[in-house]
Amino acid sequence: MAAVIAHRGPDHQGVWVEGPAGLGYRRLAILDLSERGNQPMTSTDGRHVIVFNGEIYNFRELRAALEARGETFTTTGDTEVVLAAFRRDGAASFRALNGMFGLAIWDRTEERLVLARDRFGQKPVYLARTPRGIVFGSEIKSLLESGRTRRAIDWAGLHELCWFGNALGPRTLFDGIEKLEAGHHLTLDRHGSKSEAFWSIENVRPHTDPIDEATARVRSLLDGAVKRHLVSDVPVGVFLSGGIDSSAIALHAARHLGPKFATYSVGFDFDAGELPRARFVADRARSDHHEIVVRGANIADVVRTLVRHHDQPFGDAANIPLYLLAQQLGGALKVVLQGDGGDEIFAGYRRYNVLAFERVWRALATVTPLLAKLPEHRHRQRLERFLRAVGEPDAGRRMALLLTEESEHPSPVRLLGPAVREQMAGSNPFARYAELNERLAKLDPVQRMLHTDCSILLPDIFCEKVDRSTMARSLEVRLPFLDTELAEYVLGLPSHYKVHRLEKKWLLRRALRGTVPDEILDAPKRGFDVPYGSWLRGPLRPMLEDSLLHGRCAREGLVDVGACRNAIDEHVSGRLNHGFLLYKMLQFALWTEEYL
Repeated sequence: MAAVIAHRGPDHQGVWVEGPAGLGYRRLAILDLSERGNQPMTSTDGRHVIVFNGEIYNFRELRAALEARGETFTTTGDTEVVLAAFRRDGAASFRALNGMFGLAIWDRTEERLVLARDRFGQKPVYLARTPRGIVFGSEIKSLLESGRTRRAIDWAGLHELCWFGNALGPRTLFDGIEKLEAGHHLTLDRHGSKSEAFWSIENVRPHTDPIDEATARVRSLLDGAVKRHLVSDVPVGVFLSGGIDSSAIALHAARHLGPKFATYSVGFDFDAGELPRARFVADRARSDHHEIVVRGANIADVVRTLVRHHDQPFGDAANIPLYLLAQQLGGALKVVLQGDGGDEIFAGYRRYNVLAFERVWRALATVTPLLAKLPEHRHRQRLERFLRAVGEPDAGRRMALLLTEESEHPSPVRLLGPAVREQMAGSNPFARYAELNERLAKLDPVQRMLHTDCSILLPDIFCEKVDRSTMARSLEVRLPFLDTELAEYVLGLPSHYKVHRLEKKWLLRRALRGTVPDEILDAPKRGFDVPYGSWLRGPLRPMLEDSLLHGRCAREGLVDVGACRNAIDEHVSGRLNHGFLLYKMLQFALWTEEYL
């Protein structure tokens, strides 16, 4: 059974492995899983073929262990190590991989296909099951190019988009196209297909180290994580926001790279953001520092371009500055480190503090009905949403409502057309949160929220944001806070090590004293807020009105034009803030024009 290289258009390389009729299809299409266009690799005995996308940071240690077991290698990279480990240990080998990956392995002898995706979903794997077999790839557009999938809306996915800005878990916005879940592998053979978890967050081992010992351990593990992520054949830079996480990465990188490595920061034309803090840290790191200012007048084309790269509506506008940073590099730098994952691992959001005093906040939520007597205003709108969220009796829904900016009063689906709302009536946008709440029920509320965010926010939003917006410009971004050794240790520590007396990231701050300046550690969290709400009142307003009021969504009844007009008018006037909802609807409208 021979593997051959073929092409489907200029941008979509594919690998076809011929399969016998007994498998239920005539050809199994392995569409390219590597944005870098790597060729498939065949094992030395000719039995296995792998297509691999990602980086394995502990491959040298794994290689040494395999050589001790008698393996020999003909290359110096990580792909051959992954393939050799699979030959020895099968799917159990994925548990030992410390890195980001999406991969496919074809076993010619057993006529078996295995797909796998890393723990936190840093690299994507999409698949569609068809009567002729299965088609998969690292981009949905590759599946569409295969001619084996259809372009139709998944209504449950759209329901989740309205609430959270993305489809969650295995779901996408395309009916019949799914994501392989993070930490899972899928096996397909003559007996059918089966998806299993090789790593699951509820099985993270608890740690009870004393606080001083845990602090020292975190300090060591973070330094080791940054060092591992710096291993590269090309120069490595750092995206530096000026917050705790990116500052920690930059200053640890300075230890291993020496002075004059490159750092990059972003600000906006009407708000410098954390550029002054980033300059301060860059000076301490003695890095070669660069800044980019994002200007709203240039945003409309970028928004449309990013819809094409995500292949789906994507509600997190933080992909815009990432894309522009990658674009500014112009290929001069191929690898950068970034601080995503620190907030979810170490408890960097306000909602973790809220849940640490859950009973107090739920008692305060009883005053919510009194807010109806106040004049309608965006500040009342925000307070009412928050109190309704903390007062929600169902724990799974409470976690979901604390995350989203939306509320059931009124529901975000009100901007969709009546026929669309009817299609979505049977779906539950909170189902993913309910499932995780049940799986993590033994944990305290803070720990349960942290583990839920690591299972939803990271794979479904933040990792996709990083991968799509930077790989669009051929830039590889690595996330040291998601290093396996560091993340698994911190996830297993008690929640009161992370949230302590209303101080977020308490343990991380302790571990970074003496490495990161106190001016950064003790500064209030500013966050990385992209001003899309302001853009929707200004440079994005023409595109917003054209797409929602006159475009395909309006003509085909996918949106309620009157409801959209009211929301736009309220937002533009500043009376109410509908920025998140309108941005999601704009993404949906642009996606329907581009893909449907």
